Amino acid sequence: MYAPNAPSKGDNLPAPGAPPPYSEQGVSYPPPPLGQPQQTGYGGYPPPVTGQPEIGFAGGPYPPYPQPNFQPSAQPYPQPYPQPSEPPVHQPYGGYANVPGQPIVAQPIGQPNSALEWMPLQPQHQQNRSCPPGLEYLTAVDQLLVHQKVELLEAFVGFETSNKYTVKNSMGQKVFYAAEISDCCTRQLCGPNRAFDMKIVDNHGQEVIHLNRPLACTSCFFPCCLQNMEVTAPPGTPIGSIQQEWSILSPKFSIKDASGETVLTIEGPICTFSLCGDVEFNVYSRNGDTKVGKISKQWSGLVREAFTDADMFGINFPLDLDVRIKAVLLGACFLIDFMFFEKAGNDERDLPGML
Repeated sequence: MYAPNAPSKGDNLPAPGAPPPYSEQGVSYPPPPLGQPQQTGYGGYPPPVTGQPEIGFAGGPYPPYPQPNFQPSAQPYPQPYPQPSEPPVHQPYGGYANVPGQPIVAQPIGQPNSALEWMPLQPQHQQNRSCPPGLEYLTAVDQLLVHQKVELLEAFVGFETSNKYTVKNSMGQKVFYAAEISDCCTRQLCGPNRAFDMKIVDNHGQEVIHLNRPLACTSCFFPCCLQNMEVTAPPGTPIGSIQQEWSILSPKFSIKDASGETVLTIEGPICTFSLCGDVEFNVYSRNGDTKVGKISKQWSGLVREAFTDADMFGINFPLDLDVRIKAVLLGACFLIDFMFFEKAGNDERDLPGML
């Protein structure tokens, strides 16, 4: 078969004056028509067809990449490759932007975790609609931990300051914050027997429980002027009270509802002083036959017990107990703290019985 421009037999070189063969990697192409210049710049491959984009296999330009959500009418990027955008000035996710719908690959750095310290509320559909506002936290707990704040001025000088408490659940999450409201003269002159109001707030700073303790005696020699405390929730709406019962040996209290009916009773030990142990005030049913819970003053360490009156308490009660009575038991814990464990000038005054 006739092959144009083929080398002569017996010689691998082309004939003198003949153009080079158009063969690249075993592929042969016909020579250009006579009188037209040979195409260059495509590595031996034929030039693109008129109207078709160039495909750069031999140094030619790459086609532009489409933009996200590419549409035919969208404009291509001005550069061959899309350039990364500059990161924003503030990125709360460790330098990575939080793209909606995409998983977070880095946790926030330096973000406050105060919201994690507070107990979350139950879902709206699980809340008891008859529960007073702010007491929804108590519907899901059967134990409360009460920690009194250490006051350095009171510990080193003996100057009586107002008490402050943090109320937590069994997981260590904050439920309430309580603060005593009283004047300086009353605290210095009356000591632990002083009258006071206590404001109990939730994590939003909203007052949910208010306690009122009038000035009264604790000794059995004054049976007509014993201790009591009124509990209101929300403030101004009575939900119950704590009334001290006359006794000679062990302290006794009655937990009453809003109508004045006794719901529970509390009985403490004859001696409220304990070394390296807890002091328990047991909570009984109305008739006193069944133990349903307890208020225990927990041992907080030798140094703290000796030099401060910052006490730690635990309150246990049935989970299905009315939230109003749970709030009253919380008030009973504060009353017990003032009556038996609050020091006057860092002096221990624990005596056997109710003398």
